[in-house]
Amino acid sequence: MRIGLIVGLTLLGIAGRVIPHPDNFTPLMAVALFGGATLSTRWAYAVPLAALVASDLFLGQAFDAMSAVVYACFVASVGLGHWLGRHRTWTRTGVAALGASLLFYLVTNFAGWLLPHGLYPHTLQGLLQTYVMGIPFFGNSIAGDLFWTALLFGLYDAARARVKSLRVSPARLAS
Repeated sequence: MRIGLIVGLTLLGIAGRVIPHPDNFTPLMAVALFGGATLSTRWAYAVPLAALVASDLFLGQAFDAMSAVVYACFVASVGLGHWLGRHRTWTRTGVAALGASLLFYLVTNFAGWLLPHGLYPHTLQGLLQTYVMGIPFFGNSIAGDLFWTALLFGLYDAARARVKSLRVSPARLAS
């Protein structure tokens, strides 16, 4: 069962990046949060990283400093998922998805501004411009992260409830 979940989440993460989609509206952040909340530590980190590497190779993207920053954001989101797994409610799940989106937006835009030959001047005005220009992508990230997180955790909760309802207790068998 776990191996199917691991493979399924990895394939979802890959497909979400390689199939045409609105910018930043992918399931990968939700996969990182969900994996952190439900998988063993080793697999929780391996799944989103494997999906990133495989989809980057498929898309022909070179691994560079910005890739390292992006990967680090997903690693941090797995950590957020670990916290969520111990304290999960639907409100906390939504807050975790929003937090992961915000982390990604703040860190990747700051890193993009820091690049030596980036698009924006290394001034406060350039940094602000970087964040303003990233707002449309941030909106898509929030929408995608909330959608995919709700879908993954919702399906997970529904499956767990279904399995639980199918279990027959020994007391019920005796009656």
